Amino acid sequence: MNATAAPFIAAVIQAGGVLFDTPRTLAQLGDRAADAAASGARLAVFPEAYLGGYPKGVDFGARIGSRTPEGREWFRRYFECAVDKNGPELAQVAEIARKTGMFIVLGAIERAGHTLFCAVFTFGPDGILRGHRRKLMPTAMERLIWGFGDGAHLSAVETPWGALNAAICWENYMPALRGHFYAQGVSLYCAPTVDDREIWGPSMRMIAVEGRCFVLSACQYLRRGDAPADYHPVQGEAPETPLIRGGSVIVNPMGEILAGPVFDKEAVLSAEIDPAAIIRGKFDLDAAGHYARPDIFALRVNTRPQIPVMVDPE
Repeated sequence: MNATAAPFIAAVIQAGGVLFDTPRTLAQLGDRAADAAASGARLAVFPEAYLGGYPKGVDFGARIGSRTPEGREWFRRYFECAVDKNGPELAQVAEIARKTGMFIVLGAIERAGHTLFCAVFTFGPDGILRGHRRKLMPTAMERLIWGFGDGAHLSAVETPWGALNAAICWENYMPALRGHFYAQGVSLYCAPTVDDREIWGPSMRMIAVEGRCFVLSACQYLRRGDAPADYHPVQGEAPETPLIRGGSVIVNPMGEILAGPVFDKEAVLSAEIDPAAIIRGKFDLDAAGHYARPDIFALRVNTRPQIPVMVDPE
């Protein structure tokens, strides 16, 4: 990390897109990024599945042992809203990063072949894609619609303020993943999520203390009115019904809250990030350094791509 780097402003965007409408979501993304940049932010973190959407409250017609034709049609619609790594939608995001001069960390639903992944894309202020990773462990019914990422997508992104890593939603409850990020020297620990429970904020504080890093968690705020008319979530049909209620937060390396949590509305949260605070925190706790016991505990990480079909050369 660069402990001598000057403090800077970072922002987390608490908002959802328009479910099943990627073009409108992209337009909103541009507006929200511009708002963050206008506040002086040099880094903006968007929530999990911001682009492509998080279809909370529906089941895609799935039961154990059966799937309905209607559910398959919903999956087709969802598939069409996803983005390709080298597609035009992310090219627009790259241009937004370049115009605003910010690092942008974006949760998106990635389409690769005929499989969808919950992914995070990190763009530099020059518009270059600096990082790309896929959620390792979709939770519960997420496994019905998303594939599993692999260890080839766990590299840190280097920034002027140190290493940046992103853990998506309940990946934050995977101790081994956190340990790998700590070993990479994470300074900016980004946690895009849709977990709007009260316990999320305390969890982010624990990670900040454990890793002696800044934690920037962006959660969606999404209402029933942000979904199509024929979308029928279990939460209810009233347009103002919250599907995801927020709870975004920014925490410093001593576990102190710098911004948030905010619930039940859209928000852009920002805070000053002082890289020197990380070194002060490491004085008495470095989970991957002087506080580790490698003579007792060891962590092995497989970073090889997991390719389902490999063809040997003739």
